[in-house]
Amino acid sequence: MKSIITNINNGVATLTLNRPEVFNSFNREMALLLQKQLDAFGENPEIRAIVITGSGKAFCAGQDLKEVTTPELHPGFKKILEEHYNPIIERIRAINKPIIAAVNGVAAGAGANIALACDIVVASEKASFIQAFSKIGLVPDSGGSFYLPRLIGFQRASALMLLGDKVTAQQALELGMVYKVFEPETFQQQALDLAQEMAQMPTKALGLTKQLLNASFNNTLDQQLTLESTLQIQAANSNDYKEGVTAFVEKRKPNFKGN
Repeated sequence: MKSIITNINNGVATLTLNRPEVFNSFNREMALLLQKQLDAFGENPEIRAIVITGSGKAFCAGQDLKEVTTPELHPGFKKILEEHYNPIIERIRAINKPIIAAVNGVAAGAGANIALACDIVVASEKASFIQAFSKIGLVPDSGGSFYLPRLIGFQRASALMLLGDKVTAQQALELGMVYKVFEPETFQQQALDLAQEMAQMPTKALGLTKQLLNASFNNTLDQQLTLESTLQIQAANSNDYKEGVTAFVEKRKPNFKGN
């Protein structure tokens, strides 16, 4: 059974983490395969939005503890971070296409932080988020200590990481960790509908917007204004901009191509 199931439909690529028997926790095979699939979808011009979700009851429970407690399987934490999780987060942020985390169930540890690194996070009412690291004597990784404080503030992020409290989908919505929460019966379709909507948008501009958001974490205001000018000029030279303006003048729906 493949550890990741892929599907492409109308410009949307769906990556489904598929180790439901262990709540879609990561082993080396799945981590490397996810990187490979993200690379392929990022380079494919026909794909204009990406969805990451999980099979079964969980989104992702983080690291497969069997792998790290079995000496002959354990790759070592240095390799796990530098070759598994860090490259996944880097790819999610570097791909110039919107990436949606469709959190269908529990998202714990690295699984929670991979979701939070995505451009938009939507959750089923059955979903939950847990910074589970402190429960086993570890520290947050996979970008969690970077993104979570920026999403919900230092004090709340500190408490969640130190205490390892479970956060329900509704609580995550109220805290600002997720964009929307959907009922379980309609969750999958509504998440795909959102991705389809984004795939029909001017996705070149969406990718440039993503670059702006990435840079905003470290830039001064002057640096950010300069980058806005640079990327706005790129957007203004795109075919999508020309189509958007023409459609506005002609009072019709634009037909964006993502270039």
